[in-house]
Amino acid sequence: MFSQGDDSQQRVALFLVFGLVAIVVASVLVFGANQRGAAARYAAAPDAEAPAMAQAAVVPAASGAAVAASDAASIQVEQGTVKFYFASGKADLAAGASEALLDVVKGAQAGRKVAISGFHDATGNAAQNTDLARQRALAVRDALMAAGLLESQIELNKPEQIAGTGSDAQARRVDISLQ
Repeated sequence: MFSQGDDSQQRVALFLVFGLVAIVVASVLVFGANQRGAAARYAAAPDAEAPAMAQAAVVPAASGAAVAASDAASIQVEQGTVKFYFASGKADLAAGASEALLDVVKGAQAGRKVAISGFHDATGNAAQNTDLARQRALAVRDALMAAGLLESQIELNKPEQIAGTGSDAQARRVDISLQ
């Protein structure tokens, strides 16, 4: 009932589909390995390989109010706490994340635990805000793990909603501290 020609066309189509899937999977694996290797290189030798733009992203505590008021991703180091600020609706880390986490990584390698706390504002959908705060905290955790920490050295705290006088930009942050 079926001709031999129909089977060969199906085989060719299946071969092409499987070949395309294999190429996509291989590309994702190669890209992931390259990203992990780049993060490890920056964590290992930030002064030798870090681009100048990445070094400029870490802001001293004195200008923290200006950083927190903008809608761009940035990093602030304040009294032993690293604060990652995120653009509205995004979970992308600011450039210079590896450099900002160096002291945290050293402290964790000395036996201290790293606590990650995500925050969000009260505007918009509460469930979406909580999920975004969690995604941001996981992005920071992934950066710490890329720098060489084990997941067992990292404690993720439940995302918290910021209420009160703080700006929305200050609420879109993740704090990292040593315990």
